[in-house]
Formats: sequence, structure tokens, C-alpha cells
Amino acid sequence: MITIQQLSKRFGKLQVLNEVSLTLEGGQCVALIGPNGSGKTTLIKAILGMVIPQSGNIRFKGKDIVGEWEYRNEIGYMPQIGQYPENMTIGQVLDMMKDIRRVPESTLDYDLFNAFGLGGMLDKRMRTLSGGTRQKVSACLAFMFNPEVLILDEPTAGLDPISTELLKDKIIGERQKNKLILITSHVLSELDDLVSEVIYMQEGKPLFHKTLQSLKAETGTNRLSSAVARVMAIHEFVD
Repeated sequence: MITIQQLSKRFGKLQVLNEVSLTLEGGQCVALIGPNGSGKTTLIKAILGMVIPQSGNIRFKGKDIVGEWEYRNEIGYMPQIGQYPENMTIGQVLDMMKDIRRVPESTLDYDLFNAFGLGGMLDKRMRTLSGGTRQKVSACLAFMFNPEVLILDEPTAGLDPISTELLKDKIIGERQKNKLILITSHVLSELDDLVSEVIYMQEGKPLFHKTLQSLKAETGTNRLSSAVARVMAIHEFVD
């Protein structure tokens, strides 16, 4: 579904992405993890067309995304911190996004809208919202338009435990519909029940891209956090 070939990006003298090549397929929930500054955010922004690489290419369903924008209609993006017009209400933000996306009302997905109880908060202005409620709005918008690809950047940050479980259940359900889901998170314990593949970024390139099952088998562990720690310990020893 998304093919990345030899993608490189430099900001000044800083090499942020270094010949990254990845293939991401539908029906997978992929954890994109790594330390701060490893290139995760830049890679996401490149997929979204928000960052133009110096070299390499990204293909969405076989088509190069350079100069294109319509492919973004098939991507639902949940940023780590959602930025919205602060004077608008939740209802106005939702209506604005519906006007922009122009998706038939009958196809909209209101599962998270209803699960989070946003219907009772439509008159609340964005500037008054807690961080957790703002995250709920972002999650609702990411899923609402039934995209084939979901990119979720620290999706559970600020969410209460019940809302976190509701979101995780929704992610699992969307993966079962053969959608591609890409998640970044520093809380690896929350990914064990969700992800099928793991990409670990380091110094601008993937250190590894493995299925979660093979990663656990190779490291003799049963949790993602333990498996990653084991791989990194081996990598440091070899270096």
C-alpha cells in the first residue's frame, strides 16, 4: 500500500532521514518506534506530503505522491498535539472538517464520537478543552472519514484508561478491515495487544523492520518492550 524507496532528508547539516526503504501493507498495525530525533516524525510528515525529501520516493498504492494531494483523502492522521482554531467549538471543528473532506454523511464513522461522548460537548470551545478531550477530538477526526490508512502519533497521550481501551478496541477493529495502521508511541506496553509489525528507527534509518511475532521469538521474550531492549543490548555489544 505504501512503498518508501531510498528516502533521504536533510535539514541544514543534519541528516534526518538516511536512505529509508520500507514497505507497509494493509491489514497490518505497525509500531514506528525509536529515540527522539531518530526520524520518526519526519518520516510521517514525508508520507503526508508535509516534508519534501532531497532524494528517494514514496508510492501510495503504486503511484508516486510527488505533486499529488488526493491520496491524503485516504489517510486519517492523529497528531500528537492537535492544533485547532481555539475559538471554535467542537461541533464547528467537526463541521469544518466535513466540509473540507466532502464525504457522504452515510459513510462517516461515528464509533469514537459516540464512545467518547462527544455529542454532549459540541458547544465547548477548543480553548477550554483538557488535553485528553482534545485527543478525543483528534481521534474522532482521524477515524471519522473511513480512511484506508491511519497514522496515529502518540494516540493515547493524555487519555484516561477507559478512553484508551476504547481507542485500542477501535484500532484492532480497523486492522481487521484490512486497513494499514501506523502508530508511534513511547509507551511500548500499550502496543503489545495492537501491533503486528515493528519498525525501530535510529539515526535516520530503520535498524530493523520485523513482525512482532518474529521479534519476540528471536529475543526469547513475550513483551515488545523486553524484545526491543534485548535487540538494542545486542546491537550495542556488536558495535
